Amino acid sequence: METDVKSITLGCRLNAYESEIMAGHAKSQGLKDAVIINTCAVTNEAVRQGRQTIRRAVRENAGAKIIVTGCAAQIEPKTYADMDGVTHVLGNAEKMVESSFSLKKKSNVSDIMKVRLADSSRANGLIERARAIVQIQNGCDHRCTFCIIPYGRGNSRSVPASDIVARIADLTAQGFNEVVLTGVDISSWGDDLSDKPLLGNLVARILKSVPDLPRLRLSSIDSAEVDEELFHLFATEARLTPYLHLSLQHGDNMILKRMKRRHNRDDAISLCRRLRKVRPDISFGADIIAGFPTETEAMFENSVELVKECGLAWLHVFPYSARIGTPAAKMPQVNGAVIKERAKRLRHVGDQTRQKFLHSRAYGYDLALIEKGEIGRLADFSPIKLPAHSFPTGTLQPIRITGYDKAILLGDFV
Repeated sequence: METDVKSITLGCRLNAYESEIMAGHAKSQGLKDAVIINTCAVTNEAVRQGRQTIRRAVRENAGAKIIVTGCAAQIEPKTYADMDGVTHVLGNAEKMVESSFSLKKKSNVSDIMKVRLADSSRANGLIERARAIVQIQNGCDHRCTFCIIPYGRGNSRSVPASDIVARIADLTAQGFNEVVLTGVDISSWGDDLSDKPLLGNLVARILKSVPDLPRLRLSSIDSAEVDEELFHLFATEARLTPYLHLSLQHGDNMILKRMKRRHNRDDAISLCRRLRKVRPDISFGADIIAGFPTETEAMFENSVELVKECGLAWLHVFPYSARIGTPAAKMPQVNGAVIKERAKRLRHVGDQTRQKFLHSRAYGYDLALIEKGEIGRLADFSPIKLPAHSFPTGTLQPIRITGYDKAILLGDFV
């Protein structure tokens, strides 16, 4: 970069969005010779990797300012301020403020629970230059027993609909063909706004106000919060991509209660069936935790069957890792070897459901959003390998699906 500032992003898509904003703030403040490390705190392993990344950055960037921010830094600021070589720590609220990058204090971390407004900073929206990302919400009002993130992100704050629509209209005018709505818990968008609009209302407003946007995509969503208007839009609006990544976490009702989730097993299965009925081309992804405390073999098998019954083609399996500071860490733990073995079995089932879905998609014609290299992405989230080409990243190109191989479709340009 022009300012000699490196950015290292760990964790979620929202962190990637915020890293781009921070890069702009660093540039405007004239910051030089610095490394910004945007940490994640979702698991103990994420924290360990973050600290390892910081130590490596200190070794490889002698004399540079080492700026640590993100959820792990927000939750444990002193721990990171005390690390050898770390020169500055910024909280999750502070990293979105341009003046913070004047770096007047070593540790600049406020109480995230007192933040009431969503950040209004705007990233250029680039993810590998293929699609734009727009933050509509931050924080979470729920307290799942395995999750530390509310203490890193604070309570839910929504970006006003008018700001979101204006941003998407601007990105569409710049030539982006796909926009992804993201946040910590986008299902709760609107809860803190005066008229308490639902997510479906926002999606409808975007599609109506920005008619030239070819694709609108949702990031991870809670299955308990698909409101009726949003459901209707999936049934009737082709520009709303036929893909949902569901935050399911488990397939057993007792475990879901112990997780303090807002849905049960039948809710998830019913939603997938109802959506598939009105939008046959829809595909589903989901997060599933293997080996949550107290999980028996029978409980685990309920997760396996849920993957099959919902037809989860894009499965993210997380071996449970006790996160210090969460209620679940105090529950009776499952043996580590058992957790590892169950996660492996769950991934195998996920491979099978993905293969079944890809088989159903093989052959026919579609549009692919060109990503990096020879990869494109269909509206239903399926990746497709294409021949070498010179099409610009982020353009939509007509393709013919010729088959599939393991986790990817194969195709050619029409």
